[in-house]
Amino acid sequence: MRDYYEILGIERTAGPDVIKKAYRKLALQHHPDRNPDDAAAETKFKEAAEAYEVLSDPQKRQRYDRFGHAGVRGNGAGGQGPGFQDINDIFSAFSDIFGGSSSIFEEVFTGQRGRGRRGRGHGRGGSDLRIKLSLTLEEIAEGTEKKIKVRKFIPCDTCEGIGAENGDEGYAVCQTCQGSGEIRQVARSVFGQFVNVQPCPACQGEGRTIRSRCPSCGGEGRVKGEETISINVPAGVLEGNYLTLRAAGNAGIRNGPPGDLRVEIEELPHAEFSREGLDIYHELYISFPEAALGTEVDVPTLKGRARLQIDAGVQSGKILRMRDRGIPELNGVRRGDEMVRVHVWTPLQLTDEERRSLERMRNSPSFEPQPDKEDRRKSFFSKVKDVFT
Repeated sequence: MRDYYEILGIERTAGPDVIKKAYRKLALQHHPDRNPDDAAAETKFKEAAEAYEVLSDPQKRQRYDRFGHAGVRGNGAGGQGPGFQDINDIFSAFSDIFGGSSSIFEEVFTGQRGRGRRGRGHGRGGSDLRIKLSLTLEEIAEGTEKKIKVRKFIPCDTCEGIGAENGDEGYAVCQTCQGSGEIRQVARSVFGQFVNVQPCPACQGEGRTIRSRCPSCGGEGRVKGEETISINVPAGVLEGNYLTLRAAGNAGIRNGPPGDLRVEIEELPHAEFSREGLDIYHELYISFPEAALGTEVDVPTLKGRARLQIDAGVQSGKILRMRDRGIPELNGVRRGDEMVRVHVWTPLQLTDEERRSLERMRNSPSFEPQPDKEDRRKSFFSKVKDVFT
């Protein structure tokens, strides 16, 4: 599933106006009226609409920035929820963009869009970084704070990120764009006047050029370094979830905005538990006498050990539930359970005395298997389930 910022072609620091303009541009490019009977264009049109639906909503965007697609699942994003059933749904949802005098066709073909360029002296933005963060089940269950060292581009200390030897005096106004940072080309078509705005190739959109480069960073305003970053992980995250740390990625060129750091969650295997959703499972082995007579045992939990009562006559495969001992729901109130699956251990070696004792009990009615109908029924459906899963 593609990243929504990538779909719209914008930085993660983009404001509402930039998001809206980026969506309008894509909506125009892939609009059904301009691409009749083009399934690929229609798919991209819907994809852009889904991205805009999330990123234009502050609350949805905040959840998406923290937890990715999982954070907005069920909201119509990424095909995970009801979404847009057809093109008309998109027109209805975003009538303020497609309708009235502010139609995207009027704005683009009459050249009335805002310039939206970067301010003078601002460098290019830094790239995002992605790392994996390994967590234990205990850390996932309670939430944790991790400090990690990240190798990345950091601002140059010598020039304070400016890139020039003598600060702002080391710059000159770009002669190609006269300091605007962009080149505008006007063309005419059957639809009317079309204005194409592109970053100036001479100054890369900055509006100025360097006279004398900083010897430490070569004019980039950044150098390779290392930074210790603190990451707050909420309780209940899942394998594959990611957290986004704004402005913690690579430093931008010549004091351009830094990128983001995206931290993907990786769940470490546990020696005692396996996980299924919010529940955790523990395999408990007991002896035959313990199963027949009943016992009380110590079992591990995510918060230490706890006593568990085993009733007399427990059968192998029985699952005992320890409520609220599992994983909490992310941003929710529910908490899973710890499921203890009982296994009755059959001894592999017996002494002569043990063998004689068991021989005496072999034909006892109490030792004859007597499963009830419910046990037989469960056993049958369990086997059927195993075949199809």
